[in-house]
Amino acid sequence: MKSNNYILILSLIIVTALSNILLTNIPNFSPIASVALFSGFYLSNKKLALFIPIACMLVSDYFVGFHSLMWAVYLSFALTVIMGIKMKTSSGKNVIINSVLSSLVFFLITNSAVWLMGDFYPSNLSGLGLCLSMGIPFFKYTLLSSIVFSSALFGGIQILNQLINKYLIFSKKS
Repeated sequence: MKSNNYILILSLIIVTALSNILLTNIPNFSPIASVALFSGFYLSNKKLALFIPIACMLVSDYFVGFHSLMWAVYLSFALTVIMGIKMKTSSGKNVIINSVLSSLVFFLITNSAVWLMGDFYPSNLSGLGLCLSMGIPFFKYTLLSSIVFSSALFGGIQILNQLINKYLIFSKKS
């Protein structure tokens, strides 16, 4: 891997972790799921694709705080990396669909984990339903951030590629 790629990956981790730390005043508004989807789609090294969102979370959790349900959060992002790997194209439609699906995966896994703890909700189906319904107000921020950050990442790379191709074509004519 070229040193420029290492710089790009390290920059992605740092910027994402900082964004996750700085955006704590909006619950569940985070770029991590989008980075997971993006990494899964664009990185040929799938171990590295999985490492990036986990590293982002570890860095931000160090500052924000570790908790007993981190496994559920990390699992949801690992599944989002797999979703990115399975994406066929980076069309706007695919990015939006997978952003929505990654938000649903995060919502279902993390809220189910809260229910499984047994500390806050009864250990029956009505308790699970109550737990999931209590998480709905936070879901809108998860969904919004996933769509916004995924659009920025996937759209940004498309624009960057177009500019590079335009520059290469222009420089060949000179």
